[in-house]
Amino acid sequence: MLRRHGPVAPPWRRRAATIGGAIAVGLAAILFARLADGASDLFSELVARWWWAPLLVTPLGYALIAWLTARIAPEAAGSGIPQIIAAKSAPERATWRLASARTAITKIVLTAGALGVGASVGREGPTVQVGASIMAYAHRLMRVPVRASVLVAGAAAGVAAAFNTPLAGVAFAIEELAAAYEQRMTLLVMTAVLVAGMISLGLAGDYIYFGLVRATLSVKSTLILAPLVGLIGGAAGGLFARGMLWLSRGGAKRLSFGHPILFAFAAGLIVAVIGVAIGSTWGTGYAPARAMIAGEEVSPWFGPAKFVVTLVTAGAGLPGGIFAPSLATGAGLGHLIHMMLPSEPSSAVVLLGMVAYFTGVVRAPLTSVIIIAETTGDRALMLPLLATALIAEFAASMVSKQRLYHGLAERYAA
Repeated sequence: MLRRHGPVAPPWRRRAATIGGAIAVGLAAILFARLADGASDLFSELVARWWWAPLLVTPLGYALIAWLTARIAPEAAGSGIPQIIAAKSAPERATWRLASARTAITKIVLTAGALGVGASVGREGPTVQVGASIMAYAHRLMRVPVRASVLVAGAAAGVAAAFNTPLAGVAFAIEELAAAYEQRMTLLVMTAVLVAGMISLGLAGDYIYFGLVRATLSVKSTLILAPLVGLIGGAAGGLFARGMLWLSRGGAKRLSFGHPILFAFAAGLIVAVIGVAIGSTWGTGYAPARAMIAGEEVSPWFGPAKFVVTLVTAGAGLPGGIFAPSLATGAGLGHLIHMMLPSEPSSAVVLLGMVAYFTGVVRAPLTSVIIIAETTGDRALMLPLLATALIAEFAASMVSKQRLYHGLAERYAA
């Protein structure tokens, strides 16, 4: 059946492909999460037994994973979100390379491997690439044309299933992935997010990612903290984005004199030394972030240290995302600001730091606010969070003119 915009599959096949793909995304996200958590736990046990082990394991692991990525599936490097942004320009060819089964499987295995050697990476960005790949294959299996909306729906389902945050999945699809929003995409995205979210909810339980938080701020405190945290966090996030773009556009190659595996080894050594010195910068940074939200004491150096280890890890080209490490860095930033303003509620300041820094990195303020609201269950801070995010977006734009993921997508567009 042909129409003005090309071949169109029967409605029942399109719906079956979307629902089936969303179910598969939800299942894959849960399996990926358990594999990643298991790898992180193994590394934590290693460090607890031999504190010096990361000085050997981490740099060698970085070099090995960088080599395997380059040999098996170069498109699996990094977050995965830039690959899907680039794939939208030619969605019918997405499963050839950027969203292929080989790339998705490599992404899952090597991201877990990176967490197993203490890399500062997250699984949320990779779940976006894996989700888009699964959705594309589901549509191919049902003989339905793979359009840009299909990739966006799979990616949004991946965000929703990874964080257990359905609203954030929809917001992320609108803000970051769907620059040219199609009329039919709304229903497709919401269906995929709903089904993937239900699968995650049914199998993983009704959990709140960072635990239930009940933080509030007065109007007076908001008027002081929102501009302060927004400007500092947004500028820091913009600086991180600018650094990542520089590294991806030849900076890492120049620093390594054309030897990327050597650069990966050096990055791993930096991560190991900082991790041994600080003691909490490994992996996603989930545990220290949750501790700071709960008002517990964490090293004041955690935020700056997490900034550095995440940046050098990203420059090394390892598969792995920056969502969770960025939230952890933002928590560390908020913790530092609270030390300067101890009379303000610590949980609230930490959450403002998270939303400010995350907005500065990804330049998606609505997604940032919704992720924090859904991962903490805190609705009382919505207005302070939104004010902080908007100010952070402005500050980040002054530091880095180009948005991070769209800048990184340029290397895959060709």
